[in-house]
Amino acid sequence: MFERYEAGERAILVHIDFSAEGEREDLEELKLLVSSAGVTSCGIVTGRRSSPHPKYFCGTGKAEEIAAVVQAEQAEVVIFNHPLSPAQERNLERICHCRVLDRTGLILDIFAQRARTHEGKLQVELAQLRHLSTRLIRGWTHLERQKGGIGLRGPGETQLETDRRLLRERIKAILRRLDRVARQREQGRRARQRREVPTVSLVGYTNAGKSTLFNRITDSGVYAADQLFATLDPTLRRIEVADVGPVVLADTVGFIRHLPHDLVAAFKGTLTETREADLLLHVIDAADERAVENVEAVNEVLAEIEADEVPSLLVYNKLDLLEEAEARIDRNDEGEPIRVWLSARNDVGIDLLFEALSERLGNTMVELTVSLPPSEGRWLSRCYELNAVLATEYDDQGHTQVQLRLPERDWQRLLKASEGKLSDFILK
Repeated sequence: MFERYEAGERAILVHIDFSAEGEREDLEELKLLVSSAGVTSCGIVTGRRSSPHPKYFCGTGKAEEIAAVVQAEQAEVVIFNHPLSPAQERNLERICHCRVLDRTGLILDIFAQRARTHEGKLQVELAQLRHLSTRLIRGWTHLERQKGGIGLRGPGETQLETDRRLLRERIKAILRRLDRVARQREQGRRARQRREVPTVSLVGYTNAGKSTLFNRITDSGVYAADQLFATLDPTLRRIEVADVGPVVLADTVGFIRHLPHDLVAAFKGTLTETREADLLLHVIDAADERAVENVEAVNEVLAEIEADEVPSLLVYNKLDLLEEAEARIDRNDEGEPIRVWLSARNDVGIDLLFEALSERLGNTMVELTVSLPPSEGRWLSRCYELNAVLATEYDDQGHTQVQLRLPERDWQRLLKASEGKLSDFILK
């Protein structure tokens, strides 16, 4: 059903520069996307326009130039670095005599190759079906309307209408299954919230090094590679942070500028981990000359999924690719960490990241000493369970003097459990 092409296929790349800043794409990024899809680039056609051409997107003359290059290079597919309308795709295919794929279709194909889990595959299929639903007519132009006459009188439903109906039914079925998965995720989130376990979500531009950092922090074996969208399926791991305790770390799909809306909608359940996190670790490729634009692109997607209000900590990764750069923590005027510079691949600055996490997630710590009589020994064991005991001493009356250091919320919970009795044992 989908227009999947085999790896190694020869492609002509088309990149048009527009005067409007918001419509510009990056040619180098297109090359990386094509490489990630396993396609061989055998030619690049570039041009400049003030606005897209309604029929061919790139203009009549440029379309004929592309067709000539396709014929000369014996290419099998033309890939545009821009989103095309279904009509523009059909018109270009007629003149080029080969398949035409736009930026959205290329990203969808990469996602289809990368999906590993059941949920990931469902999300990709949903995005593909929504993208395909506007392009069905291309394969059935000879059956697009019911005609009279011998051999053309049928059940009253054209092949095109049948396909559209089947497509709608499949989309509904996938949405039902994804809804069940989302409910299961929600149960896990509620359980973590009841235990008050903070969640930290890794976000960032694709290929910024999120999975490498994730593996370094959690000692996991998550797939990491120097390619776009190496990670597609979300992974959750538990880590320990000083003065905080257990923290759930989530590795998510990388973002890209002008991320297709179909993908954002399909991955809504996965991105909920980002929207409901306590802190976002925004991983940035410090060696990328487009780092500033990439940060803006990530912020746009965060706003689209309503996660722009979540507190974030900037993590500048790939420090090893910069000259004379050292691992450090940048702080704001209040002394709060706002940026951490590190190299996940070389294991440099990871300790600084944990220090920053401890400060950003840590609660107000309470230090006090209590004198527990022998009859209240159970509270001593509770303090040990919370890993809050610094030292213990015993006096002549058999009381245990316990020096404690623990988060304010844990102390308040202990007070509530003891019905306020523990406050009577505090030594001034």
